[in-house]
Amino acid sequence: MQPKIVKYLFDIQASINSIFDFSKDCKNLSDYDNNKLIKRGVEREFEIIGEAINRIMKADADIEISNARKIVNLRNWIIHSYDNVDSIIIWTIIKRDLPVLLNEVQQLIQKFQ
Repeated sequence: MQPKIVKYLFDIQASINSIFDFSKDCKNLSDYDNNKLIKRGVEREFEIIGEAINRIMKADADIEISNARKIVNLRNWIIHSYDNVDSIIIWTIIKRDLPVLLNEVQQLIQKFQ
């Protein structure tokens, strides 16, 4: 395991925790959608997560992260199609998918430390 991969895993973990922190006071989609500062912060953290996963995939294709390709595609969508980012999709990912990704990343960190 390359030390950089562990660093990327920690970066992903930190970004997920930041997203949870940023969105903790948003009780629903409307709260999230109406707060531009939170939305921009969350989108930036998704960019970091996607880039870190992309680097992991390039460094070691055998490391399994569920939906890795979709996460990288999300990063690309946010960066290259910023004017079409859908708050419903982002909110759903925060609530449904991020806890799963956090669990996977924490398991990988434990495995490789």
